[in-house]
Amino acid sequence: MTERKINKNQNTQDGGSKITYASSGVDIEKASNLIENIKPIIKKTQRPGADTKIGGFGGIFDLSFCDYKDPLLVSSTDGVGTKLLLAIEHDFYENIGIDLVAMCVNDLIVQGAEPLYFLDYFATGVLSNEVATKIIESIANGCVQSNCALIGGETAEMPGLYEKKHFDLAGFSVGIVERKNLLPSNDIIEGDVIIGLPSNGLHSNGYSLVRNIINQRGIKTSLPMPNDSQKKISEILLEPTKIYVKLVLDLIKKIGGIKAISHITGGGITENLPRIFPSSSVNAQIDLSSWDRPEIFNWLKNLGNVDEEEILRTLNCGIGLILIASSDDSKKLSAYLRKINEDHFIIGEITKDRDNESGITYIKG
Repeated sequence: MTERKINKNQNTQDGGSKITYASSGVDIEKASNLIENIKPIIKKTQRPGADTKIGGFGGIFDLSFCDYKDPLLVSSTDGVGTKLLLAIEHDFYENIGIDLVAMCVNDLIVQGAEPLYFLDYFATGVLSNEVATKIIESIANGCVQSNCALIGGETAEMPGLYEKKHFDLAGFSVGIVERKNLLPSNDIIEGDVIIGLPSNGLHSNGYSLVRNIINQRGIKTSLPMPNDSQKKISEILLEPTKIYVKLVLDLIKKIGGIKAISHITGGGITENLPRIFPSSSVNAQIDLSSWDRPEIFNWLKNLGNVDEEEILRTLNCGIGLILIASSDDSKKLSAYLRKINEDHFIIGEITKDRDNESGITYIKG
């Protein structure tokens, strides 16, 4: 630390100026201050098993606090993609960490796993403690929403690799599930019902397409959303990804009967739903008229003249998570969801014979 206090203009014996880490663009003192600032934020995410101090070389989680008999650990890693560019453009960072957590923990719940802990990686060209704190606060918010402890992370200042205001985010999460409860099961059969849980917007996928449409059509995202003057276009585009963890764990514990879950991310329903099929012998028949597609998707589709097939395999189109259950169990799940005022849609069923290679058939009933 003493070296960083030397005047960078002090001459050396060969007449050149002293070169330090700080003069090279990396401010260790600022990063140390950031760690101190975020300690109370991170403390809010603690749960049984995770009470280590921030600042060590590794995060620790004590599995003895988990009451599991034959546990499996499930891990997931993801990012936020080019949605970050919209956050940077609008100088709005309060939601982007929620997106990061959601993209990881929603993948864990697909396998029936309860998220335990989360780590983040934040890399930037020039560290702004104000921006970094907002991002870490939003990560902590996402962790609280999913009862997941934020036990560590990395802040990397890399001048030359990133532009001054640019940064990247990556997240890593680990969950736990009893071996006997691991999803998907292998008994998905003809007649099983497909339940859709609504998204609350674009979530965190397809933003390269979204940004291309907006840029090519010269849209000012600071303007009100057409047909929704209460919100700006940017507000809708930066809506945070919905976290389904507590809802799905509640369904598994209180109702059961879920055979498989699909997180509808990049690739839409078209690419993600077949990933949970036990074999190529089953097909999903999806009724596109069974839910009202949120206006943002129709607006982008019309604005960009995007084919229906293209938008279905790129964006979630209003369905963020899919559950598959038998006909009888789907009725129980649906009744419970109505009881707790959770929106959901019966969007289709499993059929025996595939109509096409993808394993998805779209109809409009």
